[in-house]
Amino acid sequence: MAENQQARDILAGAELIHSADTVAAAVSRVAAEITAKLGDSNPVLLCVMSGGVPFAGQLMTQLNFPLDFDYLHVTRYGQDTAGGALSWRAAPWTSVKGRTVLVVDDILDEGLTLAAIRTRMLELGATACYTAVATDKQNGKVKPIAADFVALDVPDRFVFGYGMDVRGAWRNLPAIYAVKED
Repeated sequence: MAENQQARDILAGAELIHSADTVAAAVSRVAAEITAKLGDSNPVLLCVMSGGVPFAGQLMTQLNFPLDFDYLHVTRYGQDTAGGALSWRAAPWTSVKGRTVLVVDDILDEGLTLAAIRTRMLELGATACYTAVATDKQNGKVKPIAADFVALDVPDRFVFGYGMDVRGAWRNLPAIYAVKED
């Protein structure tokens, strides 16, 4: 019960960064961009667990072309709020050899995880690997990868909602918030 109240308190004190309507419009825009680029390629869409689920799910319903769906689970965070060593928890079951791959994730923060995923997909024989993120954190850092498709930019703050959690909660929100700064 204490965790529930703590999560509610965090949301109550948070700042709205992107409303649910703004997020939905951005997903539709990205879906159109992806359709224009990949609509004839029969790609494998790979959702990065767990944060990529809301974006991948809503995005897929707007991609009006054949695709295969699978997932992978790679993380640098675990229960921490700062990135650590890369941990591959689940590889895709679908072969990517000779295929176009679209990796869908919640946030491009430092870019290390997404860059590692892209490298691994190419090593496994993908002919091309594109990346789509719900959010790109504007942190001023040089990132090893730029996402091919970006729904929204977010400030260099701890953000949550729409796949991103805060202390394990609120991945399910349709909007994006930032934790209140002290």
